[in-house]
Amino acid sequence: MASLLRLIREPLLHFLLLGAGFFVLFYQVADPPERESPDRIVVTRADTDRLVAQWQRQWQRPPTAQELDGLIESFIREEILYREALALGLDKDDVIIRRRLGQKLEFLFKDLAEQVEPKDEELERYLQQNAERYAVAGRFSFDHIYFNRDKRGAAAERDARETLALLNVQTGSIDSLNLGDSFLYQYHFEKQSPAQISRIFGQKFADQLPGLENGEWRGPIESGYGVHLVYVRERIQPGKPSLDDVRDKVRWDVIAERRREIDTAFYRELRQRYDVRLEQEDGQLQKVIVAADQ
Repeated sequence: MASLLRLIREPLLHFLLLGAGFFVLFYQVADPPERESPDRIVVTRADTDRLVAQWQRQWQRPPTAQELDGLIESFIREEILYREALALGLDKDDVIIRRRLGQKLEFLFKDLAEQVEPKDEELERYLQQNAERYAVAGRFSFDHIYFNRDKRGAAAERDARETLALLNVQTGSIDSLNLGDSFLYQYHFEKQSPAQISRIFGQKFADQLPGLENGEWRGPIESGYGVHLVYVRERIQPGKPSLDDVRDKVRWDVIAERRREIDTAFYRELRQRYDVRLEQEDGQLQKVIVAADQ
């Protein structure tokens, strides 16, 4: 009984049942006369509305009566050519058509993954099970003073050390520009991740920040631009985010996993309906057994 209850609550079962119901409904509501009369073409009200909507999206206005007649005639022409192509078997042995039809069927079932919005309990469980994927990197808030090697040459590091000695005895606010050189970016950075810091200053600079003490000027520190004196104001340790911090990412990851599960289950169910044989070099047919994980 417990196993049955767990099965009933399983979201994947709901998706598969929904998909099966979709196909049953399709065959029940499909227009019987159209299926029985292949030479009959019915342009439904829904077809006309779709043509009008497509025109409006492209031209930002509704079509005129003459333009609508042209749209309908184009639709009829396309349908006639499509049916004649099928009658001639032009869809057979066409790799592109085979692949496209297979993709459409897969898309149909994968879209079922978005029909049921993930609940917070499911998102929280997924977050805990994949905590490392969403771990928040450490962040730094810091100021820096820049010394341009191209401008100062070999004196850049010496000037940085002299300025550092001055900062150790100076109190009050620091003018980063007047104490150093003009920098391409800002002098004050807030809550930057190591990756963000590396993109601006280079990996060598980013690797040295964790070893600096908070509340003290330190350096010189090398970057791709020259040398810097750095003052770390705040250090945020790495850790696990809350669901609210990463809700959108977790939600899409949950839906993506649902799609994979649905795709696997759907194909496995279809695969069991077919007896597949692989012709050997001697002409014998060998039965192809589907793997358990396919």
